Amino acid sequence: MKYTEEHEWLRVEDDLVVVGITAHASEQLGDIVFVEVPEADTTVSKDDEVVVIESVKAASDILAPLDGEIVEVNATLEDNPGQVNEDPTGNGWMFKLKVEDLSVLDELMDEAAYNKFIG
Repeated sequence: MKYTEEHEWLRVEDDLVVVGITAHASEQLGDIVFVEVPEADTTVSKDDEVVVIESVKAASDILAPLDGEIVEVNATLEDNPGQVNEDPTGNGWMFKLKVEDLSVLDELMDEAAYNKFIG
């Protein structure tokens, strides 16, 4: 997995990039009570606001970590937003992104660098 400074994780599955928020971000937000995912088949640019999350503490926007097309979203989060707290790197994934060149992931942090970042 790769990580962003905005506390997102990215995992390659086949030719898609699965995106969610890290356990650290989930813990910082507290109990998540609302998640609004984008529409599938949406073209996004890096840093576009694509997901809205509300917790008992705050509201946050999740930004697109890369340029690409959102080809699938985790619609179950709208009915069960707590999945993000329970399993942030599994069932709590947000969306799947099709990118032109997967090598752009090389510019992101690996797990060791992310752990140092949140140190």
